[in-house]
Amino acid sequence: MRDFHMPGRSAVHATNGMCATSHPLAAKVAVTMMESGGNAVDAAIAGALVLGICEPQMTGIGGDCFALVALPGDGGIVGLNGSGRAPAGLEAAAIRDAGHDVMPEYQNAASVTVPGAIDGMLKLHGAHGRRDLDAVLAPAIKYAEDGVPVAPRVGFDWASSAAGLTGAAARHFLVGGAAPRVGQIFRAPGQAEVLRRIARDGRDAFYTGEVAEDMIAALVGAGGCHNLSDFAATSADWVTPIHGRYGEHDLIELPPNGQGATAILMANILAEFDVAAMDPWGADRAHLEAEAAKLAYDARNRFIAETAPRLDHMLSADTARRLAGLIDMGRAMPSATKISEAVHKDTIYITTVDGDGMAVSLIYSIFHSFGSRIASEKFGILFQNRGAGFTLQPGHPNEAGGGKRPMHTIIPAMLRQAGRVTMPFGVMGGAYQPNGHARFLTNIADFGLDPQAAIDAPRSFATDGEMQVERGYGADVRAELLARGHRVVVPDGPLGGAQAILIGADGVLTGASDPRKDGIALGY
Repeated sequence: MRDFHMPGRSAVHATNGMCATSHPLAAKVAVTMMESGGNAVDAAIAGALVLGICEPQMTGIGGDCFALVALPGDGGIVGLNGSGRAPAGLEAAAIRDAGHDVMPEYQNAASVTVPGAIDGMLKLHGAHGRRDLDAVLAPAIKYAEDGVPVAPRVGFDWASSAAGLTGAAARHFLVGGAAPRVGQIFRAPGQAEVLRRIARDGRDAFYTGEVAEDMIAALVGAGGCHNLSDFAATSADWVTPIHGRYGEHDLIELPPNGQGATAILMANILAEFDVAAMDPWGADRAHLEAEAAKLAYDARNRFIAETAPRLDHMLSADTARRLAGLIDMGRAMPSATKISEAVHKDTIYITTVDGDGMAVSLIYSIFHSFGSRIASEKFGILFQNRGAGFTLQPGHPNEAGGGKRPMHTIIPAMLRQAGRVTMPFGVMGGAYQPNGHARFLTNIADFGLDPQAAIDAPRSFATDGEMQVERGYGADVRAELLARGHRVVVPDGPLGGAQAILIGADGVLTGASDPRKDGIALGY
């Protein structure tokens, strides 16, 4: 139980339905959708589309989505890959010939894969939704047309990226030429019109005709090779989830091209140590987690691609055991790439639960802040830059190429115990996500924290040669990490943003939402 003398938030408890997400308006829409007869799928889609208006720097209809759905009763868990593909004409050699050593990130259509989220959401709704599509899309249409007041965390993110918006992106996503102030109204009437057309005519309203032509014109104008065939061919796929065991918990993830296997590998490495005996906010745990992340992310960079030829290797307990043996608890490794060579030589979130027990873990993103920073002229559709997830290394399974899906960072997750789904959860934050999944899991499994406490707890992350440590850690811990060889920094912004709903055996739902974001958990 938290100290009620101190600032913080309580977990939310309900029995009929619940949503946890990063903006209150989206949470309210999702709960209202369930109250009016919709199920968890209807609620997740309705809320997610509202997030695209409330948090346009994070997500939108020009992006991708992934979902895990636990069906009521013993219906099992189904996975959906709603990520788009590179245009058929994309060639890594041509990008290298243009002077690039790595995939370009911004204002270059080479980084823009065809948006897959709309097809994914419509496929999910068609298979498992209950309410009519026009009712599910109606809240997002209303908020896009009428506008939403900019929330504090959204305003912080918007201001930090506004300078990179030019042309149509600036016209559609700046207000008076500047990032909107907190509380100022942001509207997206062009997107409202697109959603109206989808509600009336389905996926073809987005992937063919005037809307597709508007998107293609913007992309070709930015040097892209996208065409109508690329858009018309876009199709989300049903996939079989993957899982790993950590104590009494099964960690359920989606298979590649997402990086869920990275979270499983990292948890498997941590399982080789007695994490529960460590100080949860001490230097040993932070150091161990950093070293495990380096090794797991190195494996990700080697193997994760759409085809993922060595997925079994990544999920193997033997691989985790051998990698764990490389960790020195007294000293940070400068790089995992060479150290782990012998082991490998063979080789943007919403969750909903309804009264029937259906649970949805859905993540929906445009990748970097404001994605590619390219927007269509008429409708203001902002494109993701997921193609930046490709590599230009010749022969790599994730080498950029026409019709391929890039390695993807966004990963929804669930926990399962004794065959019963106990918690859909997700941790936003780009590359941090697998580390965030492992941190959340060990907070729950090793330290017995409730979902809200597990989310509130301080975080650290080893990335790009530095050890990012949130201010929730003490100066003594930072000093100890420095002494072990970590290059310790306090990041400007917080690490990630998590949401979770614990499903009790008695039917009580316990929702948790990250204070690092603007959102809430809300139930009825």
